[in-house]
Amino acid sequence: MKLFNYAVAIAATCLVAASPVRAEKPAANAIEAVNVAQQGNETAVKIDLREALATPPAGFAVANPARIAFDFPSTANALGKTTQVLNEGDLRSVNVVQVADRTRLVLNLVRNMNYRTRIDGKSLYVTLSPIERLSDTVAERTVRFAEESVVGARHAVRDVMFRRGRDGEGRVLVDLSDAGTGIDIRKQGPNLIVDFMKTSLPDHLRRKLDVTDFATPVVGVETRSIGENVRMTISPKGLWEHNAYQTDNQFVIEVKKIVEDPNKLVQGSKIGYQGPRVSINYQNGDVRALLRLMAEELGLNAVISETVTGTTTLVLKDVPADQVIDIIFQQKGLDMRKNGNIVMIAPRDEIATREKLEFESRQQISELEPLQMEQFVLNYQRAVDVAKLLAGDTSSDQGGATSTQRILSKRGNAVADPQSNILFVNDIATKLDEIRTFIRTIDVGARQVLIEARIVEASDDFNKSIGAKLNLINSKTSSITNTGINFVGGSVRPGTYSSTTTDGVTKITSTEPTITQTPMGGVNLPSFKSTGGTMAFSLFNSGATRILNMEIAALQADGLGKLISSPRVITANNVRAKIEDGTEIPYVTTSNSGGVVTQTVSFKPAKLSLEATPQITPEGTVKMALLIKKEEADWTRAVLGNPPIKSSIVETNVVVENGGTVVVGGVFITNNQSKVEKVPLLGDVPFFGWLFKFKNDFGNRRELLIFITPRIISEKLRLD
Repeated sequence: MKLFNYAVAIAATCLVAASPVRAEKPAANAIEAVNVAQQGNETAVKIDLREALATPPAGFAVANPARIAFDFPSTANALGKTTQVLNEGDLRSVNVVQVADRTRLVLNLVRNMNYRTRIDGKSLYVTLSPIERLSDTVAERTVRFAEESVVGARHAVRDVMFRRGRDGEGRVLVDLSDAGTGIDIRKQGPNLIVDFMKTSLPDHLRRKLDVTDFATPVVGVETRSIGENVRMTISPKGLWEHNAYQTDNQFVIEVKKIVEDPNKLVQGSKIGYQGPRVSINYQNGDVRALLRLMAEELGLNAVISETVTGTTTLVLKDVPADQVIDIIFQQKGLDMRKNGNIVMIAPRDEIATREKLEFESRQQISELEPLQMEQFVLNYQRAVDVAKLLAGDTSSDQGGATSTQRILSKRGNAVADPQSNILFVNDIATKLDEIRTFIRTIDVGARQVLIEARIVEASDDFNKSIGAKLNLINSKTSSITNTGINFVGGSVRPGTYSSTTTDGVTKITSTEPTITQTPMGGVNLPSFKSTGGTMAFSLFNSGATRILNMEIAALQADGLGKLISSPRVITANNVRAKIEDGTEIPYVTTSNSGGVVTQTVSFKPAKLSLEATPQITPEGTVKMALLIKKEEADWTRAVLGNPPIKSSIVETNVVVENGGTVVVGGVFITNNQSKVEKVPLLGDVPFFGWLFKFKNDFGNRRELLIFITPRIISEKLRLD
């Protein structure tokens, strides 16, 4: 819309909204002339009136387009025209519009300017002065994203690609020849324009991409050369916002869909107020007129209730228009409700009363609305379970799921046929629409997950024994026979002599004396219980009467064991599954009651079990609630034939990528023992003491690791 028409429309609508319906009466004052003079960098506007003003009129400034407006109550337009072209300094023209007994004078500017007013007789002087600081204005003007780092150098676009983001946003990726390319971004109408300064474009990239099939807010991307620059035109649809960033030589611009929030005047994901900035000097002005003006600035279709009355005074500079409306709402106790693209503004009490009446009428209609019967053929869910969910029954057995909220209306009911798996619902029409959406959402095929657990138990045993045993024997034979005298170092058993006569024949029988060797002065060290190799030395004299035996034994035994258990189970998404394997150990307990002995046999499990509840995330990973138990009987520590149960338990929640493996638990146990037996004093002698002592070192290491690997079973998997 042209500037003149735009200003006239705003003035007319605001004044009409501000004026109650009443009979027109002649205005007491009138604007007769408007003159302009340039004074240095300031512009002076003289407005001549028929009668002198008591106070300066209410005025406000708008940042984009730049203009300043004044409202003259009880004043007519006596210029004979509604517009006057001036072109003096930064002042382009003046629009004067009269509605009923009010007149609005609008100064159309080239740029935003400050203003001040004074009354001199029957004239109003408005002095316009430039704003020294840069105005933080909005809009669809060019934003310099990146400055050119190498001035005068030529840059190039190497590739242009389009991708769909994870949240459905459209991503345009531009590969540049270097990171010093200057980039400008601006909105132009419904499109987003990106200019690459002093950049060349290859011929094969001068094209228009149709990206409608990507299901993003972007429908097309066109890249072309304009002079020495490259212009990219991105064409989105609907409500959208953009975000741009650059990493090294790659420039990325994202266009994201805006989900409309009915409680926000200006849509978008950015935090804070985002409306166009305005400057307002509004003295005792009508609230309805100011709300209408702000609605026009925000491009809203506003319906303001007749109960919104009163005046307000605002002096604001460079404030977002939606923040101005919020300030007015807080001052006057107003609120709004958005229905589509129409905003209804009314006092809070009026809106609350209206909504309460609407809800009560809906409830009365639902109690009187006739019931309708509809049948639903279920494909994946059981009709009995769905009927319980609709009725709010807490006895559902679907993976432990419960329901406490009734979906059916008070008069509705649901009947399930288990044989045909058909659900019959009798309810009002509005509830049937909700139930239809509910069943369409839950009656889908559940995805399957294969969960494999690998339980690895490794043990490492080490045993080392070293020592010596000495025996000293004195075994010299005694020369005295049949005396039974014991010598030092041994004992002598005398020989025997006997004779028998049979048929005149005498038979003589005798035995030689024997020596029983007894060690004397021996070192009594513990015997070696190991099964390892031993080595013995014997030292004796030529008559073998004195023998020195030294037996040395050394043993080093290593043991390494590994046990792998690999339970696996397949279950549906969000459904708990359990698999176990093992045995039960009998335990015998004895009780004595009144002399009667009773034996009772009970069983305790010793099993390997896996419980898992998988949940497939939208990113394709698997979230799992796991409970892993490994139990076994330890027969080496049995008490009265009843072994203890050795168990390892891991309970956790993990998130793993599809097909990935994660270690969810680990136990590492180390047991080191050392035992030394020796003869006092002699065993402590360096080097020589090893002949009088025995040492045994024992070590045991045990490690338990649990690996989990989930795999999502493809829905397209089939067996030919």
